[in-house]
Amino acid sequence: MAVPEKVKPEDAQKYYDTADSIGLKPGWMQGEGQPLPEMEPFLWRWNEVEPLVLKSGELVTPDRDVERRTLRLATPGLDRGTTHTITAALQLLLPGECAPAHRHTPTAIRWVLQGQGAYTTVEGDKCYMEPGDLVLTPSWTWHDHNNEGDEPMIWLDGLDVPLVRYLRANFYEAFPEDQQPIVGVAESEKRFASGAMRPAWEDTNVPYSPLWHYKWDKTYDALQKLAEIDASPFDDVAMEFSDPVTGGPVLRTMTCWAQLIRPGICTRAHRQTSCAVYQVYKGQGYSVIDGQRFDWNEGDFFVVPPWVWHEHANDSTDEAILFSIQDIPVMKDMALYREEAYPENAGHQPVTSQFKG
Repeated sequence: MAVPEKVKPEDAQKYYDTADSIGLKPGWMQGEGQPLPEMEPFLWRWNEVEPLVLKSGELVTPDRDVERRTLRLATPGLDRGTTHTITAALQLLLPGECAPAHRHTPTAIRWVLQGQGAYTTVEGDKCYMEPGDLVLTPSWTWHDHNNEGDEPMIWLDGLDVPLVRYLRANFYEAFPEDQQPIVGVAESEKRFASGAMRPAWEDTNVPYSPLWHYKWDKTYDALQKLAEIDASPFDDVAMEFSDPVTGGPVLRTMTCWAQLIRPGICTRAHRQTSCAVYQVYKGQGYSVIDGQRFDWNEGDFFVVPPWVWHEHANDSTDEAILFSIQDIPVMKDMALYREEAYPENAGHQPVTSQFKG
């Protein structure tokens, strides 16, 4: 920005320093119509993460003091959260353990990574968890986790805590007992899992999906069927988990996707005002994020900040499947969502560096 000739550069700098010292920021010093970067793309390798998750079982126990045994995916550039709107963390529950019942205003999802025998109870509905399952615990719903199996369970937690905290709406309440009463098993599935039909006598008027539990076998089948007929040039075979009543996203503040990246596919680059946290559920490949190449393998996690170019590729002979948590719903509800395709080189960015970690 040009400084008028009547103001010497040293005087201008003194002005800015004085303004900064009393907490003032000149509006004309902001960026030219582009979001300012607050976080960096980053990747966490499962072969480094898993041992620490398992080791955490020797350090703490989920009880009324600890509540949840979790390790947060901490993105460089952010003090809290994995993005500015989403916190993602790995949770471990050992055989015989109970993560006690509570509820909170932040909304949460659970994406199951490994193990058998655990369940989450949501508002009295017992949901058995298996790898690839998505379990919702919407805002202010009672929920607890229990492992009645004989092996450790690990899942990915995704919560809108940074957004709720920023809005000063973060509330919490503990249930009187460690476990809430179970009133049914897989009831939400029996009512709504068909996706095309629902109980005729019920007026389901809640601001989230009444289906708590999305099973992996149905997710995988849906991806395979869509792959037979269509795909996105930017995301390949991408499907959004949906509310069976509204057809929209499962939650008001976050949406969840499953993406099949077929062998040999390299998607075109685009950017969005939304952000995303990815988990590589199956296979291997790479993503180019703002010119930086991120090679990923099964189990890895990576984050895509808002308004950065990104594309995905599968250079193997086997399919790759990505799960993601994105904040698209809140951006759309606030009329702030926008998307732009990369305009050059047939939609592919030049690779200028490679992530080393």
